[in-house]
Formats: sequence, structure tokens, C-alpha cells
Amino acid sequence: MALILDAGALIAVERGDRELAALLKVERRAGRAPITHGGVVGQVWRDGACQAVLARLLDALEIVALDATLGRRAGRLLAVCGGDDVIDAAVVLLADDGDVILTSDADDLRRLAAASGTHVELASV
Repeated sequence: MALILDAGALIAVERGDRELAALLKVERRAGRAPITHGGVVGQVWRDGACQAVLARLLDALEIVALDATLGRRAGRLLAVCGGDDVIDAAVVLLADDGDVILTSDADDLRRLAAASGTHVELASV
């Protein structure tokens, strides 16, 4: 099981969500790096000098490139479900069956996951 993070999860950690920070620490101690992609990083990164907590978190994540392949897959998923958020679609595509996505946007991700055929758990942050 992998733990996938959307922008809402990164923002929650940056704002001091202790429960989420503890969960991420458990994952790292178990040798599992939570996963996100570069587009999510772009949604939350502004001024690194003021984002020390986020910078430390990013160092502990597996950050997948939002490259042409993932972008095309996200576009195809959006075409299937009529969506328009490439970043969210790419987050869903990082997941495999049984993975957990930590999100502040469970409704949109639920629709995307259903359209992708991936059976994930969506945990609200």
C-alpha cells in the first residue's frame, strides 16, 4: 500500500497538522516514501524561505515527474470523466488498487478514481 498526497495534504502538514505529520513519520520509518508529483509541488511552493516545514517534507517524498507520459494519461482520464483538473487526474494515476490518497478534495478524486478503474481509499485532510 502506498500513500499518495495531493496539495491539500502538503498544505495541512505545512500548517501544522500533527496527526498527518505523525502518519507520514510512520510511513518513513517503515521505509515507505509517500508519493506525489511535480505539479502538486507547483501548487503549494511559493517562497522557500518561509516554507521550511514543506521543504523538509518534500525531501522525504517520492516526487514523480509530471512528464508527457503522465500528462497524456491524465488527459485521457479527464476525457473519460469530463473533468478538467490535470493535477488531480495525475494524482489519481499515481495510485494502484489498495493505495490511500490523502486529499482535501475527496469528491473530485473519487470521480476520477472511479473513471480510472482504480480502487483507492480517499482520506480527507
